[in-house]
Amino acid sequence: MLSYLADYEEIWGPLRVLRFITLRTLMAAGTAALIGFVIGPWLITRLRALKFGQHYDDDRTGELAQKFDKKNTPTMGGLLIFLSVFFSTVLWARPNIWIIVALFVYTALTAVGLRDDYLKVVKKNRDGISSREKMFWQTLITIVALAGLVWHPMSADKIRELWVPFLKYPVFTAMPVAALFVLVFFWVVGFSNAINLTDGLDGLAIGCTITVALVYGIMAYAAGNVKIAEYLLISHVPGTGELAVICGSLVGAGMAFLWYNSYPAELFMGDTGSLALGGLIGMIAFMVQQPFTLVIVGGVFVVEAVSVIIQVGFFKYTRRRYGEGRRFFRMAPIHHHFQKAGWPETKVVLRFWIISLMCALAGLGTLKLR
Repeated sequence: MLSYLADYEEIWGPLRVLRFITLRTLMAAGTAALIGFVIGPWLITRLRALKFGQHYDDDRTGELAQKFDKKNTPTMGGLLIFLSVFFSTVLWARPNIWIIVALFVYTALTAVGLRDDYLKVVKKNRDGISSREKMFWQTLITIVALAGLVWHPMSADKIRELWVPFLKYPVFTAMPVAALFVLVFFWVVGFSNAINLTDGLDGLAIGCTITVALVYGIMAYAAGNVKIAEYLLISHVPGTGELAVICGSLVGAGMAFLWYNSYPAELFMGDTGSLALGGLIGMIAFMVQQPFTLVIVGGVFVVEAVSVIIQVGFFKYTRRRYGEGRRFFRMAPIHHHFQKAGWPETKVVLRFWIISLMCALAGLGTLKLR
C-alpha cells in the first residue's frame, strides 16, 4: 500500500525510496515486530481468560508437559504471527499475483488451523478436525492457489518451470499442471505437518522458521532481480521480489512471537500457526523456483518429520515380525528423544537452532554452486 507513495516523488523527492524492495522489506520486518509486541500481551491475557490453554491427553506427552510445566499454557498464538505478517505485508508490499496467492494460502491455512485448535481446546476434541476434512481443505486451497498462478499472465509460464539445486537450467520448462499440483500439494501439506511436528518445545519451531524465512527472503529478492538472477544462473521470476517483503514480515513477526514463546513459554502457536507457516513457506519455495532447496534450508523440519516416519514404521515392522512393537527412538519427534536422554529443553532448542542456521547457510550456498 505505502509503496504507491513512490508515484508521488515529484511532490516530495524522498518518497522514491519506497521503490526499493530492500527498504520495504526492512520496514515490513520492523512493522510486523511492532504489531506483535503490541498485541502480544493483550492476546495472551485474552486467551487465558477464555481458557484456551493447551491440554495434554496423551500419556507420554503429558509426562513431558508436567515435567516442563507446559500444561494450560495458552495456544492459538499463531494468530499473533498471522496478524503481524498480514497487516505488515499489506502495508509495505506492492500487490501482484505472487503476493495475493501467498496471502491467500496463509490466510486460508490459518483458518483451518484455528478451527483445529478450537476443537481441541474448547470442544475438548483430542484429534481436532478429522484427517479427511483437513486434507479436503488443504487440497482445495492448493487448487485455488495453483489455478490463480496458472491463469495469471505474470505467473502462468514461470510457475510451470521446475528447478533443482546445483543445475543452471530448469529440469522442466513446462510441467503438466497435474504433476505441478501433486508437487505443490505435497510441499504445502508436507511442510505444514513438518512444522507442526517441530512445534513441541518452547521457541523451537519459530526459531527455525525465522532462519528459513530469512533465506527465502534473499532468494525471492534474487529471483526478482534480473541482474542477480543472471549472475547466479537461477530463474528470473519477475515480481517475486515482493515476496521478500512477506518473508521480512515473517521474520519480524517471528521475533515478536519468540519473545513470548521462549522458555518458559507464555504462548504456543498451535496448529493456527504451524499449519499455515508450513504451507506459506512451501508455496513461496515454489513461486521463487527453489522448491527442492527447501529440503536443505528446512533441514530441521525434514528430520523431525522423518523421525516420526521412522518411529512409526519401525514400530509396525517389529510388531509384525516379533509380536510386539519396539521404538527406534526413545520418543518421536526427535527433539523429545533428546529430552528423554536427559538434555535440558533449552539445550535441545539452542542446538537445533544452530543446526537450522547451518542448513540455511548450506541452502544459500546452492545459489552459487551451479
